[in-house]
Amino acid sequence: QVQLVESGGGLVQAGGSMRLSCAASGRFFSMGWFRQAPGKEPEFVGCISWSGGRIYYTESVKGRFTISRDGAKNTVYLQMNSLKPEDTAVYYCTADVRILAGSAEAGYWGRGTQVTVSS
Repeated sequence: QVQLVESGGGLVQAGGSMRLSCAASGRFFSMGWFRQAPGKEPEFVGCISWSGGRIYYTESVKGRFTISRDGAKNTVYLQMNSLKPEDTAVYYCTADVRILAGSAEAGYWGRGTQVTVSS
């Protein structure tokens, strides 16, 4: 049974940092993060191949967010720096992420963790 369990969300001031973790059960060819702000569609944030050799980010988080993985722990991380109020969203850990022409989709989703950035 596939399980993706996020942790590390909460409240942070603008300019601050936060790290999200996702403990996964199962084997996947890639893992990543999506986010959904109130009233908006889910948005791809970034993903990493399970080998770690390929990493992709959406433009708005490049240079601020870093995805990494620990194969021994079957865990993926999202380090978020220089956070902005517009980063406020529910962040979902995802697995088997595919990047298609201009979009991304995921085969599995966690339950999500709230990240709130105050101004």
